[in-house]
Amino acid sequence: MAAATPPPPGSPKPPDIRSLSTTEAVRQLQPVRDEEVASALLRARPSVAVAVLAALDETRRLAVASLLPEEIAGQWLLAAAYPEQSVGRLMEAPSAVFSPDRTVGETIEELREIVKQVFVTYAFVVDASARLVGVVTFRDLLLSDHGQKLSQVMLEKPFFLEARMALQEAWKAVLHKHFPVYPVCDSEGHLLGLVRGSMLFEEQAIEISAQAGSMVGVDREERLSTPWPRSFRFRQPWLQLNLLTAFVAAGVVAFFQDTIDRLVILAIFLPVLSGQSGNTGCQALAVSLRGLTLGELRSGRERALVIKEAWLGLLNGALVGVSAGLGMYMIARSEGNPAALALALIVWVAMVGSCIVSGLSGALIPLALRRLGADPATASSIFLTTATDVASMAFLLGLATVFVA
Repeated sequence: MAAATPPPPGSPKPPDIRSLSTTEAVRQLQPVRDEEVASALLRARPSVAVAVLAALDETRRLAVASLLPEEIAGQWLLAAAYPEQSVGRLMEAPSAVFSPDRTVGETIEELREIVKQVFVTYAFVVDASARLVGVVTFRDLLLSDHGQKLSQVMLEKPFFLEARMALQEAWKAVLHKHFPVYPVCDSEGHLLGLVRGSMLFEEQAIEISAQAGSMVGVDREERLSTPWPRSFRFRQPWLQLNLLTAFVAAGVVAFFQDTIDRLVILAIFLPVLSGQSGNTGCQALAVSLRGLTLGELRSGRERALVIKEAWLGLLNGALVGVSAGLGMYMIARSEGNPAALALALIVWVAMVGSCIVSGLSGALIPLALRRLGADPATASSIFLTTATDVASMAFLLGLATVFVA
C-alpha cells in the first residue's frame, strides 16, 4: 500500500458517504485527498464503495485503489468493471479454491490458515482451466476420510450466478435457494468470485424501498442527505407531468359542468368514486410490481393477471358500490330529489366501472412500461391516478348526463 502524504493546510475532512447516493458521494469526495477518499470507502458498504470507485475518473480510481489494502483494491476494481445493478458489482474474490485431486486432509490444513484472514463458508473446486466443477461444505470435510479426494466428496454441478446477470434476475434465481454464499462465474462456468446471500438480499431490500418513491417520481438516487437543489431537479419534472395529467381529469369535469350545475349532489360523490377506484388500482399495481420483482409474473401469464384484476375490480366495485349507492339514495331523498333511485343506480354502475378500469390500469401500466424498456415502478402511480380519476368522473358524470340531467 502506498505511503500516505501529510494533509495540506485547510484540507477538507472526508465526508461520511454511507447514507449518500453515488452521485452525491462523488461530488463530496471531489475536493478531498486520495487518502481520505480511500478511508471513506473503507467505512462504506462494499456495494456503495464499488459504485463510488467506478464513478471516479480512471486516473483517480487507480490512485485511490493504490491506497487500499491489496486484496480489497483488487476485488473492488474487478467489481467496478461490471455494469451497475449487476451481480459482478457485489462480487468478492474467492479465497478457498482447490483442485479436485486435493485430499480432504490437505484441504483442511490449508483452510486452517485461510480462515484466519477471511470468513469462509464453502470450498470451491475448479479444474485446470479454472472452471467450477464442485462445492464442498465444512460438514463434508468433517465427515469424510482425510485420504479422500475432493472430487469424491464435492457437490457436483453446483448452482452459480453469472457476473453480468442483472440483480433483478439474480433475485429471481435465488428466490427459493437461500444459500449463504453463491459462486459467481462467467458464461462458460469459470469461477470469478462469490457473492454473499446477505449482500444480495440487502441490495434487494434497498431496491424495494426505492420503489415507493419511484412510483411518484422520486429518483432512486435521492437520500435524506441530498441537497435541496438536487432534490428539486429530481422531483420537479414529474410534478409537471402530474400537473399535465391532472388537467386531463379537470377537462372531464369541465366537459360535464352543466350536469354538475343542475345536479350539485354529484360533486359530493366525485371524490368518493375517485378514492375508491384509486385504492383498487393501487392494490393491483402493488401485486403486479411484486410479481415482476420476484419473478412470479413469467412470460405468458400477463393475460391471467389482467383478467384477475379486472374480475376483482368488478367484485369489489359491486360491493362498495352498494354502500355508495345507498348513501346517494339517502342524501338525494333527504333533499327531495325525485331522481334519487336513478342517481343511486348511477353511482353503483359508476363505481363498478371505475373499479374495473382501475384494476386493469394497475396491471397494465407496469406491463406496458416493461414492454417499453422502462422501469415498471417509475412514476407508475402518476399514470394510474390519471386513469382512475378520468374513469370515475367520466362514468358518474356521463351516466348522469344521459339518464338524469
